[in-house]
Amino acid sequence: MNNNRQEDGRAVYSVRARIVRGLLSAILILYTCITIFVIITTLLDSFKGKGDLISNFIGLPKEFVLDNYRNVIMNDNFLLFFRNSFILTFCGTIGCIFLSAMAAYGIARYEFRGKNLLTSYFLIGMMVPIQVSVLPLFLILRRIGLLNRLGGMILVYISGISMSCLVFQKFFSTLPKSLEESARMDGCHDMRIFVQIILPISKPVLFTMALITAVQQWNDFYMPMVLLGSKNVTTLTLAIYRYLGQFVRYMGQSMAAVIITLIPIIIIYFLFSSQIVEGLTGGAVKE
Repeated sequence: MNNNRQEDGRAVYSVRARIVRGLLSAILILYTCITIFVIITTLLDSFKGKGDLISNFIGLPKEFVLDNYRNVIMNDNFLLFFRNSFILTFCGTIGCIFLSAMAAYGIARYEFRGKNLLTSYFLIGMMVPIQVSVLPLFLILRRIGLLNRLGGMILVYISGISMSCLVFQKFFSTLPKSLEESARMDGCHDMRIFVQIILPISKPVLFTMALITAVQQWNDFYMPMVLLGSKNVTTLTLAIYRYLGQFVRYMGQSMAAVIITLIPIIIIYFLFSSQIVEGLTGGAVKE
């Protein structure tokens, strides 16, 4: 039973609903404060010397030094690791989003035998833990000669289309079929309709899923740890793990490496978050 009501165009919530909203808000505020505190502490510690870190781990540095960043960038092949992570994230995100959008469009727009089974297959793909697929992926990549190669890891990232495919499928099913019918009358084939009409309309969902996918792949540690063992294909997350493994020796460098890894994600968020929110809210109401 819904105890909420409308009053002067505003929703008036019951006591129970207000308590639940208050608890959820308090939890989110607490989580946000903790996250901000950790990020600020890590940023400040990245500018401290080793002695200052030991005696003053939480607090302003006595003297701002850039040696940690200089050592990380210049002396430890960090630019190579950054390049590897960028290549994996960029290629994996583009391939995953495009492939999942094509698959979702076919499922949403065409009728064929096994359609519901295919949808269930993608749903199961979200339920199965990634650890279950590591051994088969390891054996497959070794058999085809792509183990410890960026190309093999890119294929693994591209194949993770389950969540994106379900999201795109729900969105495509809301689009009017008159768009495709008009285009076909003008002589457009299916691929041209998808690329020139459907994808531009789907920008809000594309940006949203691309951002989610890119963050997941950029921060991924487990799959590169298992499938990328060579130093020349090491990613940033693996490099940070090695720093943290010798944290007492490389305290400042560990903090600097974490901050450098966060910078691309923060830049992407501030560049595209407003476009994503604007697009989603603008397309939320159907005419």
